[in-house]
Amino acid sequence: MKNLKELLIKNKFIVLIILVTCVFFYPFLLQGKIPIPADTILGLYHPWRDNVWDGRAAGVPFKNYLITDPVRQQYVWRNLAVSQLLKGSLPLWNPYSFSGTPLLANFQTAAFYPLNFLYFFLPFNFSWGIQVMFQPLLAGIFMYLYLRSLKISEPGSLIGSFVYSYSGFSIAWLEWNTILHTALWLPLTLLSVDKIIQHFNDSSQSKADNKLIFLFFIFILSLISSFFAGHLQVFFYSFLVIISYSIIRVLFLHKNKLKVSLLFVICFLLFTLITAIQWFPTIQLITHSARNIDQGNFEKVGWFIPWQNLAQFIAPDFFGNPATNNYFGVWNYGEFVGYLGIFPLYLLILSFFYRNGWRQRFYQLIIFLSLLFSLPTGVSKLPFIFKIPFFFSSQPTRLIYLIVFSACILLSQGFDYCFTEKNFKKKLLPLLFMILILVILWIIVLFPGLFSLTSINSQLQVSRHNLLLPTLLIMIMAVFISLTGFKKFKFPRILYLSLIVLTVFDLFRYGCKFTPFVVSDWIFPETSITNLLKQDGSQARVLALDRRILPPNFSAQYHLQDPAGYDPLYLMTYNKLVSAWNDNKPDLTPSSFNRIVTPTNIDSFITNLLGIKYILRYGAQNNPNLNLITNAGNTYLYDNPKAFPRAFLVESVVEVDNDQEVINKMFELKDDLKTIAVISKKLSLVSKKLSEQEKVEIKSYHENDITLESFSEVKRLLVLTDIYYPTWKAFLDGGQTEIIPVDYSFRSVVVPEGRHIIEFRNTFI
Repeated sequence: MKNLKELLIKNKFIVLIILVTCVFFYPFLLQGKIPIPADTILGLYHPWRDNVWDGRAAGVPFKNYLITDPVRQQYVWRNLAVSQLLKGSLPLWNPYSFSGTPLLANFQTAAFYPLNFLYFFLPFNFSWGIQVMFQPLLAGIFMYLYLRSLKISEPGSLIGSFVYSYSGFSIAWLEWNTILHTALWLPLTLLSVDKIIQHFNDSSQSKADNKLIFLFFIFILSLISSFFAGHLQVFFYSFLVIISYSIIRVLFLHKNKLKVSLLFVICFLLFTLITAIQWFPTIQLITHSARNIDQGNFEKVGWFIPWQNLAQFIAPDFFGNPATNNYFGVWNYGEFVGYLGIFPLYLLILSFFYRNGWRQRFYQLIIFLSLLFSLPTGVSKLPFIFKIPFFFSSQPTRLIYLIVFSACILLSQGFDYCFTEKNFKKKLLPLLFMILILVILWIIVLFPGLFSLTSINSQLQVSRHNLLLPTLLIMIMAVFISLTGFKKFKFPRILYLSLIVLTVFDLFRYGCKFTPFVVSDWIFPETSITNLLKQDGSQARVLALDRRILPPNFSAQYHLQDPAGYDPLYLMTYNKLVSAWNDNKPDLTPSSFNRIVTPTNIDSFITNLLGIKYILRYGAQNNPNLNLITNAGNTYLYDNPKAFPRAFLVESVVEVDNDQEVINKMFELKDDLKTIAVISKKLSLVSKKLSEQEKVEIKSYHENDITLESFSEVKRLLVLTDIYYPTWKAFLDGGQTEIIPVDYSFRSVVVPEGRHIIEFRNTFI
């Protein structure tokens, strides 16, 4: 007991980080609510809004309409990947979105993230909640340890760790459960780099081998964990910092530079080999994807951080907040907010004025470059104009991550300077700078006519209201800072603890306002419509004609196959097919769907070809080709009797020379594609009318393997309307056979006469 007490006292600030995390997540720990915006499922989308939940008619109130992506992407992908891993197979394929798309290659599934071990022992929703909670917890602990290694005081390290865990950036992306997991490992990685360099600088070390192995293990583990956490762009930014930091640290070595450099090279090679299971399929998908043409336009407003949104560093809700449904700024709020807190912002400015050292200059340079390329500076357009790989396909607003990370190191140094510097005048200038900015903001909102803003005067009422708290906090901070100017002030500990408490209150007020917690039963509950669709065993696809109904990717949670999908990475061939489908003409020019592909042309033959048997519509549909099955509130479910079976034999094959001729012929044949296939390969099959006995039966259908049984009287082409992708292999009666692309986007195999078993298996490569 004595040893435990001594251990807690020795690590009291880490214990405090844990306690603060528990306070923030008390709805999860004490009330059993899950940190995920699932209230938007019931409150925004049908058929859930058509049901009564917990006595609430017409859906439930939802806290934050902005953060729907976690339930539309990350949750369903992680759940699908984990379910396949639990079955003992690699999560290679997602048949439920985009008419079939790679799953493992989708980086955001985070299939191999080490902390996913929770899902193997605990219920999925509870594990999800723990993972979300671990983000600020581990980010805080790792940042605290890194800052302490930089000889920053315990209170200074504590405030830096709090800001890293609960900054505007961290809160905005908290429930994605990927971005912060990627970011939280950076301070631990840099800490391991410092310890390795320190080890080589210290010639007195006697147990060199064991300690060195341990340090390099931590370095590789943190690097791998960050990579597998599920956000490639944030990892890329972290990787640039790690490489730059490591090079600088090696250059400062007094000895063994070559040896240390070689060891780091070996570590990066090991990292590359270990992570190949993820980056290899991802690169393969990128090469086949529509990413380069389906990204947002860098010329549009909001691609870069708007200059005016820098006001959010001092007043995060200056333009309102999605959680209070009064945001009136440029879309998207979450991309622009990097709020550090009032007192931390003062410390950051203080550090810029007075501290020195290579680390400070290093992190100041990161902030400068991040601002240069995330704001519309002109220079920031160069990566997009010259199409610099990776940079030109990534929205630069995420550079706020590096701004926040670097700011945490600098403001921690500023904290120590604030409470050790005796010259009060030096501490007054940053305070006056903040007051000046605040005064300017007040002038703008109180006298909008001076800036030709009278047309948005009602919106500025929101700004006036949301400036009150920052003003109060600055006034309180000014009083505390002024107290440090009195030489006879005898309670500095009370002073800095008060400022830390003020910072926690400031950040928690913001974080709790933005972050929803919901009861577990609200996470993708069953409805009469979803139950009815799940009863169909024919693998028929389901198409929603309105994004308010069964929005893209929701289908994966119910194992319903949907032609729609929502993902930055999806296949180029599918983009072109849907473009031709929606436009109803044989044009293979790709379209910019901005990540959300939603086919709507139900009268096209492609609807039938894809085996779309069920149509969901908001309100009644007057279409003679559809039969009403049922409705629940405003959600109407229709049957499409013309839908093709998912697998079938054809009577004849049309052979053409290229993709454009394939799509041209398809638009000529239309519904005759049920008996005539179009390919760009020479097969020389005999045409013969199908008899009643000739058919294909789906014996089993799983995400990564499909088994069919066929009977034909002559050699025929078997068509499976699943999307063609090179990782799929086909086997005829146990022996491998060729998969032939058919009807532009689908799979086919040649089957001899007689009865045969055909298997489609997805493989890693």
